[in-house]
Amino acid sequence: MSAAATCDGTRLRVVVSGAVQGVGFRPYVYGLAVRYGLAGFVINGPEGVIIEVEGHRASEFVATLPLEAPPLARIVDICVRETAALAAKGFSIGTSEAGKLSTQIVADAAVCQQCLKELFDPENRHYLYPFISCCHCGPRYTIAERLPYDRRNTVMRAFSLCAACAADYADPASRRFHAEAIACPACGPRLSHGISDIVAAIARGQIVAIKGLGGYQLLCDARNQDAVQRLRRRKHRLQKPFAVLVDSVERVSEIAEANAPELALLKSVARPIVLLPSRNNLAPAIAPGLSRVGIMLPVVPLHHLIFHALRSPGARAGSSPVMVATSANLCGEPLLIDNAQALRRLKGIADLVVTHDRDILTRADDSVVSVVAGRPQFVRRARGYVPEPIRLARSVPPVLAVGGELKSTVTITRDNQAFVSQHIGDLNTAEGIRAFEKTIRHLTSSLDVEPVAFAHDLHPHMASTRFAQANARALIAVQHHHAHAAAVIAEHGHVGPALALVLDGHGFGSDGGNWGGELLLCEGTWSRRIGHLAPLQMPGGDRAAREPWRMASSVLHGLGRGNEIGQRFAAQRQAAYVSDLLDQPGGITTTSAGRLFDAAAALLGIGHLQSYEGEAAMKLEALVRRAAILEAGWTIDGGVLSLHPLFSRLIADDIDAAGGAGLFHGTFVAACVEWVTCAARTTGVNTVVLSGGCFLNAVLADEIPRGCSAAGLTPLVPRRLPPSDGGLSLGQAWIAALQIAQQSSAGRGSA
Repeated sequence: MSAAATCDGTRLRVVVSGAVQGVGFRPYVYGLAVRYGLAGFVINGPEGVIIEVEGHRASEFVATLPLEAPPLARIVDICVRETAALAAKGFSIGTSEAGKLSTQIVADAAVCQQCLKELFDPENRHYLYPFISCCHCGPRYTIAERLPYDRRNTVMRAFSLCAACAADYADPASRRFHAEAIACPACGPRLSHGISDIVAAIARGQIVAIKGLGGYQLLCDARNQDAVQRLRRRKHRLQKPFAVLVDSVERVSEIAEANAPELALLKSVARPIVLLPSRNNLAPAIAPGLSRVGIMLPVVPLHHLIFHALRSPGARAGSSPVMVATSANLCGEPLLIDNAQALRRLKGIADLVVTHDRDILTRADDSVVSVVAGRPQFVRRARGYVPEPIRLARSVPPVLAVGGELKSTVTITRDNQAFVSQHIGDLNTAEGIRAFEKTIRHLTSSLDVEPVAFAHDLHPHMASTRFAQANARALIAVQHHHAHAAAVIAEHGHVGPALALVLDGHGFGSDGGNWGGELLLCEGTWSRRIGHLAPLQMPGGDRAAREPWRMASSVLHGLGRGNEIGQRFAAQRQAAYVSDLLDQPGGITTTSAGRLFDAAAALLGIGHLQSYEGEAAMKLEALVRRAAILEAGWTIDGGVLSLHPLFSRLIADDIDAAGGAGLFHGTFVAACVEWVTCAARTTGVNTVVLSGGCFLNAVLADEIPRGCSAAGLTPLVPRRLPPSDGGLSLGQAWIAALQIAQQSSAGRGSA
């Protein structure tokens, strides 16, 4: 950040870059300029916000500029240069400049306290209006078509301002001065149903779909077991946990335990779902078999209006209202954002579908975060955080990375920034692929970027790989686990070699095999596999990933106890045949860490089948009361880590599920720390990157970094992206961009 001195008769041109459009920055600048008695103007430009000022106190203005910025603003740089004075009079907000864009749209923000006060003020014209917003809150990314962020470039251009809103928009003293999404009951969007209809349906135990910031949500009474079970059946979501919505941070302690960092996350303007230890006093069907519940505070004014009506004197007496709040879709399909589609496709799920006439251009699911070792860890990064960029260690060529197949995201690099999309979902349906392609179109267009290459996973049959092959002349394939490691390296700006412990469910290996528990040595664009988990057979191939009893059978077979499979898993029709399958040579094997968790869960009787990805592992984690270590519970031979001794102990008759869960976690952590420490001694590399979907497990995410630090190593963990496949596209983009930059540099050197 630089600032130049000024003297009388000098005019300063100030360019502020970062997330500075659509956050009340121009009115803030206007007020600051008036305070210091300066003449000039402020406009939105392609590089950010452009300011020209002249007057005796121009230097004070520049010094104050970053100190009092609006709450949603994120200043990256302030560039100042002197120009000739124009002897101008007064200060104004001008029309936006066109040109090659390098600014950005900011994320959607929860309704602010000032708007909430007006929402419930009978004397205010926004009284009980579900679309109240101002410069400090409301929709941004989900309603913006392109930059600059002006009303004409958003869906709000469909609503002409009434005289009162136009006066607010033009009044420098108003909180709605140049706030692009403002509206009121006289001129703005309208709901299809009244609040009383919504509340009556919820009170009757019905399921209500409402249109939120980034898509439709399904609501029902979280204390009503019948309603929650009905929602599960209709949504085809038999076990996967639901998040719940509570009306205030004071109510959180009634249903969960929360510490200060968790409460701060809940209250942040991003309003994510935060995973918290449950007190188990909601409907049991909310999060079956799990110890944590996802909790969210109200995001949009409509949430507050529903709670207000539920708490009104005529409402049902008893404990404070809690609602299930889950994405409105069939399980596995993208979030619905279109009114006509919602009315058609939610007919069999919701008893009442509440639409409104403000379009959503970009779907954005609720973000999900947990707090591990006092720091936030993303489970899903979407609404409230996207499209905030990740700063890179250097400027790189523009690359589009298309990610993986599950928990899909895409990344675009621009200069020294990486823009990782919102969570798109799984690409195993036509709707998912359409949402993926639309996200790419919107991101490239809104960022004004033309990628020079597409980066993709090594797996030849992924939908994202096929998309890249069909749409790009220049392609760069990146191995799955190398991409996991590179995402963390890029986020931390790490330079030099690093070890990477990647604990994952599945990734296509550079040898064509099923990898998933890998120890890599990485530097720049290069990586080498220096270790892996001992391979396990996968009887039935991919089916074994959905049926943990099959992985448990593989473990029993490997221990020479294949004769026990039929008895242990008698309820499974195929159990009698699996032992023969395992005896056949040439079967599919995997080094997956995720499959080890599945095997442990099935052997301990926690789950033989799973209805969603990671179910068995999550239920295994939920039983951990105290992690314990089985001495000599593992072996390391030639870089291969085997947990056979641990599994021999887990199948003993004298161990219960909770004790086994604690022993499995504690021993696995200790084994991984020793594995990494041995590799550090061998290679002389002390920086360790920790990534992969298994690090969503709170025990692993807390204790493996702690163990690495205690061993004198420097652990790097994902902070701004999930450790799972949601971060994959950033790693792909970083490796591909570095590779292109290297080739370009080599080409210039040989010329």
